[in-house]
Amino acid sequence: MTPPAPPLPAASRTAAGTPMPSQDAWFHRQQSSGTACMTVAVLGWFDGPPPTLAALRELAGVRLRPYRRLCLRAARTSLADWPLWLPEPEFDPSFHIRAEPPATSPEELAADPLDPDRPPWRLHLLPGPTGDGFALLLRAHHALLDGCSLTTVLRAVLDGPTVRLPEPPARPRTPAGRGRELAWSVADLLPRARPLPFHGPVGPRRALAFSRIPRAELDAARAALSPLRASGNAVFLAATAGALRSLGLTGRLPLLPGVCALVPVDVRTADQASLLGNHYATVRVPLPARRHPERRLAVAHSRSRREVLKQKAGAQAELVNGRPLRRTSLDDLLGRYVDSPRYFSVLCSSIATHGGHLTLGPATFTALSLIPPLGPGHPLAVTMVHHDTTTVVTAIADLRHRQLAEPLADLIHEEIRVLAR
Repeated sequence: MTPPAPPLPAASRTAAGTPMPSQDAWFHRQQSSGTACMTVAVLGWFDGPPPTLAALRELAGVRLRPYRRLCLRAARTSLADWPLWLPEPEFDPSFHIRAEPPATSPEELAADPLDPDRPPWRLHLLPGPTGDGFALLLRAHHALLDGCSLTTVLRAVLDGPTVRLPEPPARPRTPAGRGRELAWSVADLLPRARPLPFHGPVGPRRALAFSRIPRAELDAARAALSPLRASGNAVFLAATAGALRSLGLTGRLPLLPGVCALVPVDVRTADQASLLGNHYATVRVPLPARRHPERRLAVAHSRSRREVLKQKAGAQAELVNGRPLRRTSLDDLLGRYVDSPRYFSVLCSSIATHGGHLTLGPATFTALSLIPPLGPGHPLAVTMVHHDTTTVVTAIADLRHRQLAEPLADLIHEEIRVLAR
């Protein structure tokens, strides 16, 4: 609900720092006030020998140095003040890049808060449990980076067919006409979701469950509406709807209508693909309650067409970007409502790397997972990330609801298998 703000004119920059764009400030305030831990992460898996910590730091020091966003830290301000970004003069790989002990799991690090007094991001080298293969976990305070930014940073460290470019300068967006503004209207703010039994306070620790989906399986599921070809996002939303329905049939959740997914939509233009920061808006999509998987997919396809989601997200961004950088009681009230189960039921985030075959030294990058923060009142979220020939579905829960994470990830995969038949 908190879309990006356009870059600030030079006149608004001060010696004390640069005021954060609206979305950055929202995430910073949520963690500073203790409302939620705003750590967002991506987890990449590799087949092959891991690099040494020294080699990884040296490589990242060269390839990430051009991204000046990674040198920003938050200025200390009171909660009543608008937060600022301050640049660090030096890029310090030894501070940000660490090797973890062999027994360390991503769950142990996924929700650890990052101190914004230093540039709030870390890259962790996680050895494989049997010494074969390894993982990289890239974490950041959500005020600094969104999910697409994390994939950009991780890909910048790797070798592959894509051209490596420094972060492009942000440019003001062209104001939209009244027609586009009306595409995101008051109707999109009305309560549509119904609270589910798992909604409520969110604990500090995380449980993660993963399911890998071969590309052939996902492609077959996308073709289930032949001659139409559904998007990967539509398959994900339909499969999530079916998985939640199956949990209801087993008695773990009641069969309630009105389940709404909150879907993040990237609003970067093509030439801003490697722009870091928070550049997305969220669109609420009711999940289909149909009994048959193909009918659920048809409904999800109609509700999640790319052009519609982009139009709504862009209009939302433009409306919010026009507001002054000032905290008001109305903003706080609206923020609490948008975080509530009355506004949405579950976060469903889907992204693709479009990176092709990537490597780190002799090791091959095989798969990627997105681990978003759990917002207030929502101790369960699901994501889907496409990379090369593999898709990973991830279910994220707090420990009190960890019994839902693995079944949900497995059921989403099973729903995709059913569509692929």
